[in-house]
This record gives sequence, structure tokens and C-alpha cells, in this order.
Amino acid sequence: MNLLHRKKHLEPGAKRVLVPFTRGGLDPSVLNASIRIARAEEAMLVPAYLIVTPYEFALDAPMSQQVAAAVPLLEAVENAALKAGVPVDARVESGRTPIHALKRLWGVEGFDRIVVPAPKDGGFTPKDLLWILMHAPAETVLLRPLANGVESPAARGALEGRVEAA
Repeated sequence: MNLLHRKKHLEPGAKRVLVPFTRGGLDPSVLNASIRIARAEEAMLVPAYLIVTPYEFALDAPMSQQVAAAVPLLEAVENAALKAGVPVDARVESGRTPIHALKRLWGVEGFDRIVVPAPKDGGFTPKDLLWILMHAPAETVLLRPLANGVESPAARGALEGRVEAA
């Protein structure tokens, strides 16, 4: 499974919904909402795990531990989306910061909508979110994960493949 800069050939006009995340995974409520948006828009879901490459390493240095952590998370997102009938094209992108990785991804691929998870335990900072909202190349939705960590029935359903239409 080669996730690095893999680009699938899509039909002209095919919509793509980017869901970037980093450090620790994607909250189930954000995953559920992303799947519902992609399904409602008949779009491909593009989950992108953003790896931060420390300055002591070359930018394109293999970050095998981070990729090893990303693959099971991306596979879980892919399984939930496929069970809901949503096509998936997962990515791993690296950069010096999550924003740098996101810029690199935006530089080589186009997206129709971007679904960004608000901070919970790591990931994007409030400053990152402001930058994303101001510079995103597509319509952007900011989703806040559930504050108390309790999954709603809809979020649990997404992980079990029972996603309701938006």
C-alpha cells in the first residue's frame, strides 16, 4: 500500500473531500461527518495523515515510525468509508509543520472541500486553524470533536459502517 503521493485517475469532474489529520488519529465524530459529506456530494474521501519531519532530518527522509503509525489509522478510515459506500484515496504527506505538509499536499492536488478537525489532543493548533481558514484553496469546514469524548450513536455507526445520509 503506497500512500505517499499516490494519485488515482478520477473521472473528469469527480469531487474530492480532503480530511487532513495528524498525531493520534481522527475523532470518530469528525470521521462520521466527513463520510456523510463525501457521500452526500458523491465525492471521494481523501484522508491525509500529516507527518512532521524534524529539522535535523532531510525533508524527504524516510520517517518509518510515523508512517507505521499512520497506516493503521488510514486503514481504519478507509474501512469505515468503504462500508458506507464512499470511495477513498488515502495520503501521507510530510512537512516541517502540519501546515507545511498541508501546503505541500495542496500544491500537487486539488480538492473541492476540506474538512478540518479542530484541536482535541494534539493536531492542529488554533493558529493553524486560522491559517487554514484564510488560505485554503477550497471550501473549508471546521469540525470540533465531541468535548466529553462520548461518541454519539451516529459516530459509532460510522465506525461500524452504518452512516446515515446527510
